[in-house]
Amino acid sequence: MSRGGEMVYIPDDSDFSSFRDQCESLEGWHCRYNKAGVTVWSQGQEESCTVQKIKVSRRFPAPAGGSRGSLGTGPTRTRTRPDSPPRAPWEQARLTVNADVGYYSWKCPSPLKNRDFVTLRSWLPLGNDYMIINYSVKHPKYPPRKDFVRAVSLQTGYLIKANGDGACTLYYLTQVDPRGSLPKWVVNRVSQFVAPKAMKKIYKAGLKYPEWKRRHDPGYKPWVYPEQNTLPSVSLAELSVQHADSLENIDETGLSEEHLSTSDHEA
Repeated sequence: MSRGGEMVYIPDDSDFSSFRDQCESLEGWHCRYNKAGVTVWSQGQEESCTVQKIKVSRRFPAPAGGSRGSLGTGPTRTRTRPDSPPRAPWEQARLTVNADVGYYSWKCPSPLKNRDFVTLRSWLPLGNDYMIINYSVKHPKYPPRKDFVRAVSLQTGYLIKANGDGACTLYYLTQVDPRGSLPKWVVNRVSQFVAPKAMKKIYKAGLKYPEWKRRHDPGYKPWVYPEQNTLPSVSLAELSVQHADSLENIDETGLSEEHLSTSDHEA
């Protein structure tokens, strides 16, 4: 998502518009899974030496909420939780009223090493629709750690789209390079197993979110009311683009595709 490949920038309306078009378009996408209300598409060749884009959609029997902060923030916010305090002095920092930078980790099935990320995230309500997008950046306070493999989000985001019938559709689109030294074809194939499970978890969390929020500081919605945001500020000049090819490859080639698929279904 970084323009020119080098400059860190905060996404603007054209970036959000492009993201929404990708979510809604079927051109160039191949359906890989369609079951129990969850549809998964991929873009790019499975056997390629680059990671595919993966797109997932599911209908929610609840209104999108948009800027009102109901389900429009529930499914996506329960995974990153900006309405909860950070777990460390600097795990999130504010860039603007609708953008922040944050560190988070990702537990992987054994014997894979766990992954971590530093991403610039931005969000935008458009009527009753809501979008969140991110891409990986570098910050000097959060260099790669020995106990994690630093992964790279080339583009990841959510679109919560109102259907006009009291329901909404959640789209999740991602292109993530998990690094290590796993062959990209293994990553691409396993991503198609991971995606439906991830959407099912988001679906369950999203349905529970309104009740959870009613019991946990219901008036605290910094994505709606920027004056509530107490995160420390960070300057855009402190950040640089995280390029995947600049990260160390860590050997995980002994892991079979069959083991990966089994481990994920057990996760």
